[in-house]
Amino acid sequence: MREGQKDPGLYEYRPYRNRHKIVWPGDKKVAVWVSPNIEYYELDPPANPHRKSWAKPHPDVVGYGHRDFGNRVGHYRLAEIMEKHGFKGSVSLSVAMCQHCPEIIEQVNALGWEFFSHGIYNTRYSYGMDEAQERLIIEDSINTVRAATGQTIKGWLAPALTHTPRTLDLLAEYGMTYTCDLYHDDQPGPVHVKSGKLISMPYSLEVNDHYGFFVYNMSPREYAETLIRQFDRLAEEGEQSGTVMCIPLHAYLIGQPHRIGAFEEVLRHIAEDGRAWITRSGDIADFFIQNHYDAVARDAEQYKVEG
Repeated sequence: MREGQKDPGLYEYRPYRNRHKIVWPGDKKVAVWVSPNIEYYELDPPANPHRKSWAKPHPDVVGYGHRDFGNRVGHYRLAEIMEKHGFKGSVSLSVAMCQHCPEIIEQVNALGWEFFSHGIYNTRYSYGMDEAQERLIIEDSINTVRAATGQTIKGWLAPALTHTPRTLDLLAEYGMTYTCDLYHDDQPGPVHVKSGKLISMPYSLEVNDHYGFFVYNMSPREYAETLIRQFDRLAEEGEQSGTVMCIPLHAYLIGQPHRIGAFEEVLRHIAEDGRAWITRSGDIADFFIQNHYDAVARDAEQYKVEG
């Protein structure tokens, strides 16, 4: 490490090869979870001095309407094909959706989907929050989801991927077991927190449909082929030690009529392959913590000593 640079200490470095072997239920090779982002974007949100909510001046009617398509149409299209092929969603939830669109929350809760928090609104950021404010956001998330669904959230994806230096410690303090905010690995691993146990749940920016369509300008067919290549490689590597594949989605993108057909072929491919543990993020976290957390932590500490 160069002089003056400091490791933030969020987790230990672990080389990808020669790690503790992760074995998933049924000896499956890759745990696959689908994460629909069920979000609410305010038309004219309060300004955050650190970041604009919309690229255009408020109110951005075009941006708002484009995203609202997901809650009105795209979500139902996506949920239908996920259920058809046996995929239960792990919902990255803008918690305000429990009030704005309770029909969606009731529908997917009845289907057995899991909820974790993506903040209150995706147009409200963590930048500049003090500890009291951040605690209120976490408490609101826990209490609102529990009241609406009966579920106690286990995980967190920061609103619009925005954080404070205390976020991970607070999540663990409030009893959450995983964060999706670290994009550094294809396997779960322990995160250093002041209390409790928190793991990093492999999420993805690279195969997120937002990146696929907005950043990489992929066609629906190219995006589908990318997901299949991602799955096939992770399943192959999972022969040595179990891997995780997350498919993060936004219904206003993948739920468009010209995209959903290609994506359905991805779900069919994974479901028919036979190497996938098709599951939810909270189930991955529970299994990993119960069966592998301690061994992975020891493995990382041993490498640190020997290294």
